[in-house]
Amino acid sequence: MKKSIYVLALITILFSACKNDKKQAESNSMQSSEMNMKEADGHDHDDHDHDATMGENSSKEERNIDATTQKNSATSAIIDSYLQIKNALVEDSKEGAAKGGAMMLTAFTDFDMSQLNDSQHKEYMEILEDAKEQAEHIVKSPIDHQREHFENLSIDVNDLIALLGTDKTLYQSKCPMAGEGKGAIWLSEYKEIKNPFFGSKMISCGSVQKQIN
Repeated sequence: MKKSIYVLALITILFSACKNDKKQAESNSMQSSEMNMKEADGHDHDDHDHDATMGENSSKEERNIDATTQKNSATSAIIDSYLQIKNALVEDSKEGAAKGGAMMLTAFTDFDMSQLNDSQHKEYMEILEDAKEQAEHIVKSPIDHQREHFENLSIDVNDLIALLGTDKTLYQSKCPMAGEGKGAIWLSEYKEIKNPFFGSKMISCGSVQKQIN
């Protein structure tokens, strides 16, 4: 009887050990599969996803900039690239918007910061950092995401003009439907409303808020 108890105890221990080994093997297999997925698509799924990034961007704090009335041609290349993106989105052209995003990255790289004073430099660097992020997404994203990033990019370029000025005549317009119904602004060289957030779906949605120059 005593021998039978020892045998039964030994069987129980061996069975329990196999069960634990099986669980460990399944866990290792799951971890290996997850790593392979990351390597296969070149993207870490633990990173913040696109929607989270946009959420952070949408809630960014408003900059407190004293608007200048200075006529300044130094900002022209950046504004021209912005207008390229805007006009491409009006025409529902993903490729045209991506081209404008690449133009903007070049324009920021070529911008001469030596003309800025200390206060302007600090504000400019904040605008630069955010605008480059938006432009980089516009270069590589589908058109729906291009339009999402264009919302924040419009705020950046509007702030840049307030900070440094422009020699261009521009119109600031607002679409009440953009930004998930919160409304969003854009800048245009034309007074006529041509909505870049919805393109051909709602081309005339919006109104002019003010004229610059």
